[in-house]
Amino acid sequence: MDHQLREQRLQEEREYLQSMARQRALQEQGGEPESADGGASGGITDQADAEGGRRQSRAQPIVPEPLASEGALQVPHVPKSPRDCSLIAGAVERNDFLRRLGEGQTDAMVQSFSPAWHGPGHTVLAEGTDGDAMYIVAEGELSVTQRGCHLRTLLPGDVFGELAILYNCQRTATVTALTQVRLWAIDRQTYRTIITSQAKCRRAEILDSLREASWLQGLADAQLSKLLDSMEECTFAPDEVIVREGDEGKNFYIILTGEVQVSRSRGGQEELIRVLRAGQHFGELSLLRNICRTATCRAQGQVTCITVTKEDFQEISPFCPVLRQLSEPDVAAPEGTSLPEPGRGPCPTAAPAPLQLQDLAAVCYEDGQQRGLPVILGTGGFGRVELVRGREQLFALKRIRKAHVVRRGQQGHVHTEKRVLERSRCPFVVRLFGTFRDSRYVYMLLEFCEGGELWTKLREVRCFEEPVAVFCAACVVEALDYLHSNGIIYRDLKPENLMLDKQGYVKLVDFGFAKELARGEKTYSFCGTPEYLAPEILRHQGHDFAVDFWMMGVLVFEMLVGRPLFHSAEPQKIYSKILDGVFSFPAHLSEAACSLVSKLCRRRPGQRLGNTSSGIHGIRRHRWFGAVKWKQLALRRIQAPTLALMKQGLPYANFKRFSVDWTPAEEEFSGWDEDF
Repeated sequence: MDHQLREQRLQEEREYLQSMARQRALQEQGGEPESADGGASGGITDQADAEGGRRQSRAQPIVPEPLASEGALQVPHVPKSPRDCSLIAGAVERNDFLRRLGEGQTDAMVQSFSPAWHGPGHTVLAEGTDGDAMYIVAEGELSVTQRGCHLRTLLPGDVFGELAILYNCQRTATVTALTQVRLWAIDRQTYRTIITSQAKCRRAEILDSLREASWLQGLADAQLSKLLDSMEECTFAPDEVIVREGDEGKNFYIILTGEVQVSRSRGGQEELIRVLRAGQHFGELSLLRNICRTATCRAQGQVTCITVTKEDFQEISPFCPVLRQLSEPDVAAPEGTSLPEPGRGPCPTAAPAPLQLQDLAAVCYEDGQQRGLPVILGTGGFGRVELVRGREQLFALKRIRKAHVVRRGQQGHVHTEKRVLERSRCPFVVRLFGTFRDSRYVYMLLEFCEGGELWTKLREVRCFEEPVAVFCAACVVEALDYLHSNGIIYRDLKPENLMLDKQGYVKLVDFGFAKELARGEKTYSFCGTPEYLAPEILRHQGHDFAVDFWMMGVLVFEMLVGRPLFHSAEPQKIYSKILDGVFSFPAHLSEAACSLVSKLCRRRPGQRLGNTSSGIHGIRRHRWFGAVKWKQLALRRIQAPTLALMKQGLPYANFKRFSVDWTPAEEEFSGWDEDF
C-alpha cells in the first residue's frame, strides 16, 4: 500500500511538471492550454500579459468584477418543458465541476437558462475571445476545434464554456454548429446574482434561527456568524435516528426546521423524554463530558440541522456562554487598531521629505543585452514595476495604466490598495512612500525589496528546507495578524506576492485584491489565484478573513513541496479538487507540517486554524512553529535563513529580466484618480 501511495504521488509530481512544461511551450507558440471539456470551456490562458514578456508558470490571477446590485439585474425565468428541465438538471449533475460548484443550487439555475439557436456553420464560441456564458446542448451537434484541430463533437446534454460563469476568461477553443442547434445558456452576471442572493438569504435565515435560540442569547452577530462558519447543514428523513443511546458522541446538533424526539431506554422500553424544536440543540453533553450518548434522538418528520464534529466542537464551544461561560472567544488583536502595537517591532525607515515624480530617475541595467535600459522589477496585467532612484535612495515605482483600470472597472480596488498601504505601519508589509498621476498612469512609490520574489527563489531551489519555510510562513503570520487586526483581508497570498528585503525578511506586496471588512460581514467578490482559491469563493457563498488562512495552508505546502496543494493543467480539475477538499502529502513531509496544512485547509472556514476561538494565536502555538521566537521575529532580531538564497551584486541581481513593450499607454481623463 505504501508503495502504491508513493507511486501515486510521484505520478502527480510528474503530471504537474509535464503540465507546466506544456503550458510554457504553448506560451512560446502563442497558444493556450486545452480545457477540461475538450477545449470548449472558457479556460484560463497562460499568455504573456499586455506589458509583454512575463513568464507564467501558473494560471493568471482572477481580477474581481463588480457584482450587479440586487434588483438591478432582472434574472430570467424562461418557461421550460419537463424534458428541458430534466436535460439541464441532468447535464449539471453529470458535470463533475458543476455538480461540486452548485450544491443545492441546481433548481434555481435550471429556471434561469435562456434559449439560443444557431444554424449550420455558425460560430458559437471563438478561440481567444472573452467568455461570459456557459451552454448546454438541447438539440443538434457542434464541433470543437483548437488551433484548427478537431477535438470532439458535442451532442445533446453536453456542457461547454462552464468556466465563464465564474470569471472573465478567454475561450480556449472554437465551437461551431454542425447542424441546426438549440442551446440553453446562462451568463456570468445571472449565475452570480442567483448564487450569491440564495447564499445570502439562506445564511440570513439560519442566523435568524440562531438568534432565537435561548442558549445563544447575548452573542453578537459576528460571533453567531463565526459559529455558523464552523458548521455543516444536514437533513434527516422522518423517523431516522440521529443520535442513538450508548453510541460514542461524535457530533453536536442545532435544529433549524422540524422536530426531534428525545427518548431513553427504561426496562427494555423506549420512554419519550421531550420533543425538541427549531432553535434547540442536542448532543453536547457527551462531547463535553466525553461519555457515550445518554439518549436517543429521532427525527419526527423531515428535520434539518446544522452540525459540528466533536473535534471542532472543542474549538467553537467557547462561543456559547451556557456551555463554557466564556463570552469573549476572539483573543486575537482587537479590531480597528490603526497603529502597530507597542513592541511589535520597528517600522521600515521613515520616508524622506516628500518626493515628486520628476525627482525620480530610472535605474538602468549595467550589463547584459539590456544594458542601458531601465530596470523592470515585475510586470502584470495593469502595468509594471520599475527600479528608480530619488535622493540617493532606491524605490520600486509601480506604474498602473489608467485606461486599463477603467475598462476593467477596477478603480475601487486601486483606491483600496492605496488606502491600505497608506495606513500600514508593519515591518512585514511593503511601505508606501507616495503616489502620483499623469494623463496615462497612476504611480505608487514603494519600498524596494532587494531580495526579489520568493517565487523566484522557490523555482531556483524547487522547494525550501523546512527552517526556511517556517521562517517565511512566520513572517506571513505577522503580516496577516496586523492586517486582520485592522479589518483588512489580503486575498492573494502566494509566493509571487512575497518579497525579500535586504535582511532576508518577507514582506507582503501587491494589495490590489485587498478588502476592508468588518467582523461578522461577508464579501462576495470572485478573485484570487486559481490554485489558491478557497471553497467558499468558488461557491459564491460569501467569504471573510478565513480565506487568508486557507491560502496560507496552500502556501506552506508549496514552499515545502514545490507545487501547489491543488494542481492540474485543467482549471476545472483544480477547482473540483479544492471543492472536494481531499489531498495527500509526500512521504518526506514532517508530521507537524502535514498537521498545520490540514488544519489551515479545512473546507468549513470556521474550522480553520487561525479562525477558531484561539484566533491567529492558534497558528503561532502550532508545533510546526515550535522553534520560532515570535517576539524576536517581530523585532527583526532573528538571522533570516533566506539570506542564503539571495545573490550579491548589483541591486537588481535577484530579479528576472523582462522584455517590455515601451509603447505609452493611452490617455485617460475621467478623473477617478484625483486623490493620487
